[in-house]
Amino acid sequence: MSAIDLNADLGEGFGRWRLTDDEGLLSVVTSANVACGFHAGDAATMRRVCALAAERGVTIGAQVSYRDLAGFGRRAMDVPSAELAAEVAYQIGALEVFARAAGARVAYVKPHGALYNRVVRDEEQAAAVVEGVLLAGPALPVLGLPGSRLLDLAGKAGLGAVPEAFADRAYTDAGTLVPRGQEGAVVEDPAAVVERSVGLACHGRVTARSGAPVEVRARSLCVHGDTPGAVDLARRVRRRLEESGVRVEAFA
Repeated sequence: MSAIDLNADLGEGFGRWRLTDDEGLLSVVTSANVACGFHAGDAATMRRVCALAAERGVTIGAQVSYRDLAGFGRRAMDVPSAELAAEVAYQIGALEVFARAAGARVAYVKPHGALYNRVVRDEEQAAAVVEGVLLAGPALPVLGLPGSRLLDLAGKAGLGAVPEAFADRAYTDAGTLVPRGQEGAVVEDPAAVVERSVGLACHGRVTARSGAPVEVRARSLCVHGDTPGAVDLARRVRRRLEESGVRVEAFA
């Protein structure tokens, strides 16, 4: 029986504004990528989401980002390596306070948005993220795109390198994500998302935007929380995976 983790980006609000249905998604996913205040999230939100995740037995991960609240962390930025490493450690540390207060801990790290895409190929920025994770200590697994510089450097540094896939994002023939600014970057048909999830979990393959099959071997599957009907779609994905004989469990 194959196994897959279901993760979602949570805590993506600020003050009275909320983007994600954290309570609903925490009833479905096995890992929670909690925004740490740089692209979204604030202290009260982090505390609330950590408490809910701990209560429901969901693994807590730090979703680190460029410092870009206005752009939701999706704008390209050039941050010096030493500064980026310090900011990654800072975000992990902030979330760890609330995870421990809830009786849990931060169990892994996942970059967000522009940073996630940048460290697929950028050696310097990927090394800075790894340095930040090590600086935060103890060594935490890193979640990222298969074949990325980030996962390669994380593995060499002795960190767990966990490959991730996206059922609702379009892929290029090279196995990278189609940039969000391009047409068709997000798969909007719920039935297609469900079937792609099964293909990724059971066969390690997904159909690229060109129609070509692409191999994507992943231990975790991301279900986005900022799309319409996200909770219902996540439930459908999990139910279909379990019906297909896939064990849904956290990797960390």
